[in-house]
Amino acid sequence: MKIVTVTMNPAIDKTVFLTRLCPGGLNRVSKITEDAGGKGINVSKTLRALGQESIATGLLAAQGGSLMQNSLEQAGIYHDFVMTDGAVRVNTKIAEENGRVTELNEPGSAVSLQAVAELEQKLCGYAAADVLFVFAGSVPCGVSGDIYERLIRTVRKQGAKALLDADGALFASGIKAAPDIVKPNRAELLEYFNRFYRAEGQGDAGTPLKQQKADGRTLQEMGKCLLEQGVETVIVSCGADGAFFLQRKDGQELFAERPALAVPVCSTVGAGDAMTAAFCYACGKGLPFEEMAELCMAVSAGAVTTEGTKPPEVELVEALWKRKVK
Repeated sequence: MKIVTVTMNPAIDKTVFLTRLCPGGLNRVSKITEDAGGKGINVSKTLRALGQESIATGLLAAQGGSLMQNSLEQAGIYHDFVMTDGAVRVNTKIAEENGRVTELNEPGSAVSLQAVAELEQKLCGYAAADVLFVFAGSVPCGVSGDIYERLIRTVRKQGAKALLDADGALFASGIKAAPDIVKPNRAELLEYFNRFYRAEGQGDAGTPLKQQKADGRTLQEMGKCLLEQGVETVIVSCGADGAFFLQRKDGQELFAERPALAVPVCSTVGAGDAMTAAFCYACGKGLPFEEMAELCMAVSAGAVTTEGTKPPEVELVEALWKRKVK
């Protein structure tokens, strides 16, 4: 199976390490790392670390774009971006010794309708029955909120599969195209159903999401609702609380809930992208549902031990995977 990751809004991920963030005060930085980033690119990086090739595509601003391309080439990742005007955005991550990460993400330079049309044409050229597209992350200014919905419909018409990993309006719109796989985190799933219930005239629109109750059973029911909308697999990452997996296959509904593996935390940024990459890898290898879930947890756990948005070493992933798979 060929995997194509689509990053509409790439970024240079700049991770700043310090002992403890002091808001409004002086903060002394101990170390800085920079990585080529953006959710789809992070997926491609992790796939490469696992030994799986992919094609990284999307929209890439000219200013700073060559540095991004060089980084991907050095990692052995094939790329085929549509170049646009403007500069690559910089996402700053402030990582504290206690594992807490504060993110400052830039919006990205505006892009033209022509560039978006060129990307759609490029994706059509890759779309086929043996291809899995990963549509992940935010979009830059000038790109409509229904872009993932449109692109998912386009590639699925040609027999390709689609995975959606986005939030807010992008997720709400994209789900209408019934992507084969969705991977929201807990907050994104809650946000989507908050929007859904408001649209249906249900629920209390004045209740903040953080005050809404959402135990494991509630999240599982939300996942089942997505299956009923035509999604085949739902993966919900819940940070330190682990993740759960739902899949409807051959008329059967499969469910797996997994706790997070205990590992030393360096940075949680990119852990969800690592989980997405692990699922794509498992699909390509035809792993059974239970093994897929265990691999996703192992790769995600490995990712939080690395600095910045670097992927975990395959040896670490194998060691973590063996904790669960007998």
